Amino acid sequence: MPNQSPLRHVAYCGLYCGLCAHRNRIPQQAHQLQKSLHEEGFDNWYQYMPEMKDTFPTFWQFLQKLATLDCTCRTGGGPPDCKIRQCAKEKSIEICTQCEEYPCKLIQTLAEHYPTIIQDGKRLQKIGLENWVKEQEERAKRGVVYADTRFPWKT
Repeated sequence: MPNQSPLRHVAYCGLYCGLCAHRNRIPQQAHQLQKSLHEEGFDNWYQYMPEMKDTFPTFWQFLQKLATLDCTCRTGGGPPDCKIRQCAKEKSIEICTQCEEYPCKLIQTLAEHYPTIIQDGKRLQKIGLENWVKEQEERAKRGVVYADTRFPWKT
């Protein structure tokens, strides 16, 4: 799939990857923390706390990894055993909203945790993929992430 495809940041279930905290919030916050630590001279602050000498490099690498997170459902991100992705691929559809059964039981179960997914899917059906992606990009620019409305998985 070409990088310029409007689907590149749309999961099979219809979630927009740009609204995921893993893509839109965590990397920016990790980058900012790393930048702030660097500006304050904390790159090697463990020299003043010898007990941190062995763990600080691991922390710094972890922070760097967080700052560069970039996963999408279409490139192997998300749960590897995602039943929704498997179903969509079996039906040869790109997004669940293209399915006659939308919203199916799998999507309804996901909606218990992502309460906007079904309405977002209906909006996608109404205005088309390219317009919908533009709307999602605008939401992402405002700092919207699913984590702000998502319900916990453990209830």
